[in-house]
Amino acid sequence: MLLLLHVSEHGSHLHPLPLGWRGFLALFLIPDSIMSQKLLFVLIDGVGDVAVPELNQKTPLQTAKTPWLDALASSGLNGLMDSVEPGLACGSDTAHLSLLGYNPRHCYRGRGAFESMGAGLDMMPGDIAFKSNFAYIDKDSGIVISRRADRHFEGLGPTLCAALDGITLPSFPHHTVAVKYATEHRCGVRVRGPGLTDDITGTDPLKDNLPLLKCQPTVSTQEAEMTSQLINELSDSFYHALEQHPINHDRIKANKHPANCILLRGCGSCIDIPSIAELHSMRSFLIAPTCIIAGLGMTAGMNIIHVEGATGDYHTNFQAKADAVLEALTGPLYDFGFLHIKAVDDAGHDRNVTLKVDFLEKIDAMLGFIISELDNREDQYIIIVTGDHSTPVLYGDHSCEPVPFCISHVNDCVQGIQGDRSAAFNELEAAKGALGRFCGDQIMGIAKAYMKQ
Repeated sequence: MLLLLHVSEHGSHLHPLPLGWRGFLALFLIPDSIMSQKLLFVLIDGVGDVAVPELNQKTPLQTAKTPWLDALASSGLNGLMDSVEPGLACGSDTAHLSLLGYNPRHCYRGRGAFESMGAGLDMMPGDIAFKSNFAYIDKDSGIVISRRADRHFEGLGPTLCAALDGITLPSFPHHTVAVKYATEHRCGVRVRGPGLTDDITGTDPLKDNLPLLKCQPTVSTQEAEMTSQLINELSDSFYHALEQHPINHDRIKANKHPANCILLRGCGSCIDIPSIAELHSMRSFLIAPTCIIAGLGMTAGMNIIHVEGATGDYHTNFQAKADAVLEALTGPLYDFGFLHIKAVDDAGHDRNVTLKVDFLEKIDAMLGFIISELDNREDQYIIIVTGDHSTPVLYGDHSCEPVPFCISHVNDCVQGIQGDRSAAFNELEAAKGALGRFCGDQIMGIAKAYMKQ
């Protein structure tokens, strides 16, 4: 193995260098003062997939026409990446923590706090929060018929959230409840008051046509017992408030399912982690349409850039995202940008092969615009493209297959410089790459070493 010696005011460090990195023979001492590269991390949520019979046993990535993604792959270093560990079908929150260099086993306390912070609810020590869905329950049987009352909920969600915000719990007069709309059928729910703990389960059965769960303590403490009782009362209170709301009366008249239930899942509290600046010595921004990723970025000290038209669904404005990335990354404030793209994951959950292929091609066109613009700038730009997990259209849910990973210099991509053996950005070609198969917590180390070559 070849090693790179990096010397700075913090000391000297040895970094492994995969064979094939251009120019490594000329690099022996790299002072921090001459580093001028900037990093763009493009995260395509749910990008990975499996062979699909409808696509002649190819994956959506193999089928989609993605010349810019393929150019990045052929000019850079590639591999297959397990977000947290091989064999784990993880959520986006734990995956993102790992990809940014945090150990989710040590610092993860549930996704609820991320979702609520991203939706605009402030969190204080002692608060608990939930990532929540508007759902439809048959109250007589207790069966959750549909975990998503309606994916196209933008017009109704804010109104229903406003009706639930501040709801009172007669048995818990010293606790307050805040509800804020997030995206699609989702909302953030925060509970504040004495003696709360996140050592409890949620009420979400996680699949349609299963009974609504009762919240249970996960440890034998008075705090966990009290908190679980409070959440069960809150769940009932939400149902009674939603059942009487005029919106649901109108939905029933229109032969639509009422949004009469809030599924409470991923109970979480504030976590204290080093910022991206402290961990990686990078000034960072995040563009993320989903509240849970925005909240995670806020927790990591990243500057959240809100982009008009970035909806986190099938109607998102890719050009607006590209323009925002270019404005932020080419300016003087940042040297690390993180762009999260959601629509591909939705297509996987919806089992829609055509949409997944279509959105991969739209993302490729957006990346082509970004690459072409960055190639004309004085600074050197490096781009990472990968996913947080696979969401195969055949399964409709997250799975444990690794996702393709690519890192490349923008200039190399435009000039057609040959990288490793991967010729395209997809699951099979990534397996030929110089990086092999690795876990997500190695990404930032790989990126920083690559920027120093």
